[in-house]
This record gives sequence, C-alpha cells and structure tokens, in this order.
Amino acid sequence: MTTVDLRSDTVTKPTPGMLEAMFSAKVGDDVFGEDETINALEEKAAALFGMEAGIFCPSGTMTNQIAIKCFTQPLDELIADQTAHVYRYEGGGIAFNSGVSTRLLNGYRGILTADMIEPEINAENIHYPHTSLVVLENTVNKGGGACYTLEQINPIANLCQQRGLKLHLDGARIFNALTATGDKAADYGQYFNGISVCLSKGLGAPVGSVLLADKETIKYARRIRKVLGGGMRQAGFLAAAGIYALDHHIERLKIDHAHAQILAEALANSAAVTNVLPVETNIILFDTIEPAGAVLSKLAAHRIQAMSTDKHRIRFVLHLDVHPEQVEHVVNVIATL
Repeated sequence: MTTVDLRSDTVTKPTPGMLEAMFSAKVGDDVFGEDETINALEEKAAALFGMEAGIFCPSGTMTNQIAIKCFTQPLDELIADQTAHVYRYEGGGIAFNSGVSTRLLNGYRGILTADMIEPEINAENIHYPHTSLVVLENTVNKGGGACYTLEQINPIANLCQQRGLKLHLDGARIFNALTATGDKAADYGQYFNGISVCLSKGLGAPVGSVLLADKETIKYARRIRKVLGGGMRQAGFLAAAGIYALDHHIERLKIDHAHAQILAEALANSAAVTNVLPVETNIILFDTIEPAGAVLSKLAAHRIQAMSTDKHRIRFVLHLDVHPEQVEHVVNVIATL
C-alpha cells in the first residue's frame, strides 16, 4: 500500500492525459499577451462563469490579493468571515498589499448571511474606515468544506448592490461547491464583481488560479499582477493543465465527495473521535480524544498522512490521487485507533 496523502487536495500529481496536454501546448510570451494557451484558458474560464474576462495567476492567494486591490482603496475596510483564507492564510496581504482593514464576522462554519453583514457596514464617518468590499469563500476550508448555494448568495449580492459594495468570491474549491449544490457556474457571474477559481486543488492541475471579472477590472489586474511579480512568460504549459482539468476533472469530484462520506462514517463510529463536522464536499474535520499529534503519529505508522488544525482537530482532504482501495485502508486503520 502506497502512502495515502490526506493532507490537502494540493498534493495531486498531473495525470497522464494532463501531462500530454502540457507537453503539446502552444506557448508565447504572456506578458505580451501572446501565449495562446493562456488566452484560451482565460476565455474558457470567463465564459464558464458568465464573466467578461480572466487573468491567469500562479496562485489563489495572488488572484485574491489582486481582487482586493482592484476593489478597494487604502483606508477602506472589507468584510469577511473570521475563518476566511484571505485573512488567515495569505500572510497579512490585505493590509500589506492594499492598506485595507478587515471586519471579521462569525458565520456558521464560515457561511455568512446578509443579516450578519448589514450591521457591520460602516456609516460614512471620518472616524471609520470606508466599507467597500465583501469577500465570501466557497467552499469554506476552515468550515470543513461547507458551501454556499446561490440561494444563500443572492441576498448578500443584493445587499452589496444596494449599499454600493463590491462582492468577491474566493472560489478555491468552487467546483466542489457546484458539485454538491447542483448550482450552475454560468449563474455566478451575475452576483460577483470578482471570482477566483483555483485549478490546483480538487481539479488536480499542478499550478494556477484564474481571476474573473469585467474587462476593465482585468485590465487593471494585469498591472497589479506585474507589480506582484506574477507576470509569467511561456506559462501556457501550465495553462494547458488548467484547460485539461476543466474539461476532464469536474465531473469526477463526486467521487471525492463519496470517499469523504465513507471516511466520515468510519470516524463517527470510532471511539477515538468525539465529533465529526457535517461533511458536504471533500473536506473532513474531526475532533479526537487524544491530542491530534498523537493520532497523526498512529496514522503515519500505517502510511496515512493528514494535518491537524487545532490541538484536538484533524483534517482529511480527498482528491483524485486517493483511490478506493486506499479509502478502504484508511477505514480499517480508523477502526484500530
């Protein structure tokens, strides 16, 4: 049995078909706008979500940070959940890159509502930062893969429009959310000013995210990407992997979700586990009686890798490199904890 790596869905390797697509990609200098494979990826992703344009970047952190810079000015404030990736895991970039403060809310598993957001929009007063942006995350990493439906997003988008706020989506695992909810990607563009779509998580590409927005925003985003050092040259080899992922790896996400349900059931029946958060997509968060480090050591002895997110909390993430026989192996090991 090879090692079962449940640390993240970022650990996947390109499939043979993806590698073939990468090796045969037609490339050019993207800073000059001459890489036709990158251009094709940007156009494909934008059309998929009903947006005007896109820009390919090395990471989701960069697409999120560019979006925040596009949609705010220094002395502004954005609203996000306290678990948000843009706040917790992007190195303080909101303040460093944009000179913006953050109003943190306590959503249920990271899911916000319009009723939570509205009281936190600052009045126009020189004592307060100007509220200009709301950031949602779908799915919510720290929420155990919890996801918004478009029905939940709609009133938030309406509120932002009424109050003159921009709305950005950190869609790191947006296709997991779409797979779980049955919502359509094409319906998203009407709600958001910006959407960050990650290709290197559940979709299995080795690198890259695409920021989607209107043409004027993306024009400015290219300037910001250059300043951040994200202007790549013959990166069509990477973009080809993204195109392949969009064409071949969305439908199979339901397999990862099914595997997550199997492991969640095994964990719920384990005497070593005190709580398993509801599992909606490919992420499982569970609490253990023993310290997480001790449990991770036991799992490692059986060639299972995972991560702790707190002293007694562990995260499993399913992905395309976890196969049915490996899921069965993990189930058997869980029974021995």
